[in-house]
Amino acid sequence: MNDDARTNIGTPAPTPGNPGSAELRDQVERTRDELGQTVEALAAKADIKAKAKGKTAAVKDQAAEKAALVSDQIREKAGAAAQLVKDKTPDPLLEKTAQAAAQVRESAAKAGHYAAEKTPEPVLEKAGQAATAARANRTPLLVAAAAVVVLLLVRRSRGRRR
Repeated sequence: MNDDARTNIGTPAPTPGNPGSAELRDQVERTRDELGQTVEALAAKADIKAKAKGKTAAVKDQAAEKAALVSDQIREKAGAAAQLVKDKTPDPLLEKTAQAAAQVRESAAKAGHYAAEKTPEPVLEKAGQAATAARANRTPLLVAAAAVVVLLLVRRSRGRRR
């Protein structure tokens, strides 16, 4: 018995109606490819960690867009309100306000110098470190401040509806 006869045991001999061994190999190869694609699709559906990361990134992007939009709206409204107040305020009052602001700045500068002279060195160092950290993390601090302002505005508007 030769090797070809051993591998074809139980396999019907190709006839004009039966597929040949080349056709069977092609069919097996196609089936393997389809099976591989099916397994990949199932693995992708079952990859919960990747789905969670994708959703997290999408939510993060949406939150950043909304925060930017809200901060722009707040800036616009604050600018409009400041302009409205300035337009409605009489000139003599504006002059007095400017003088008072100058006095407050001068007094604050004096108080700052006095506090700097009287404050112990370790406290000044910690304050300097805190100021440096705040400057380095300006964007997250501004976003947090904007979120607090939005929260307060929403809370305030709900109080008026009652």
